[in-house]
Amino acid sequence: MTQPQQETGGTGLGHRSVSMTRVGKGLYEVTNERGGTMLVGGGGDSADFTPVELFLVSMAACSATDVDFITSRIAEPTSFDVVSEGEKSKDEGGNHLSDIEITFTVRFPEGADGDRARERLPRAIAQSGDRLCTVSRTVQRGAPVTYHEA
Repeated sequence: MTQPQQETGGTGLGHRSVSMTRVGKGLYEVTNERGGTMLVGGGGDSADFTPVELFLVSMAACSATDVDFITSRIAEPTSFDVVSEGEKSKDEGGNHLSDIEITFTVRFPEGADGDRARERLPRAIAQSGDRLCTVSRTVQRGAPVTYHEA
């Protein structure tokens, strides 16, 4: 018998939801199910993250979490940096990002455990992109998005 999926805001399976409230022209406060908040802006003079930047953050953070959990079981990294980038374009199909790249720069300490973690890193990155990261896997597979008025 299949277990019903629970609603969750964690890393497990289940429903996800965020809500947004306008706080000014092109500026919104986003709240998650656990009560965390952040501001999202439209760019311009604001230093707040834009929706496209958050999209890039989502892919990078999702994969970084996967890679971190896999490799840090072997050795704690001495540095762990991720860059997520892409080209915003417009064509006959509308606005979109292309040439999205997520680049990891991860260093581990010297020694046997560090060597094992360095050896495991490429596979961990590949697993995240091929199977584990919900965000980039959703982009790669494509998912229907429905817009409606409440």
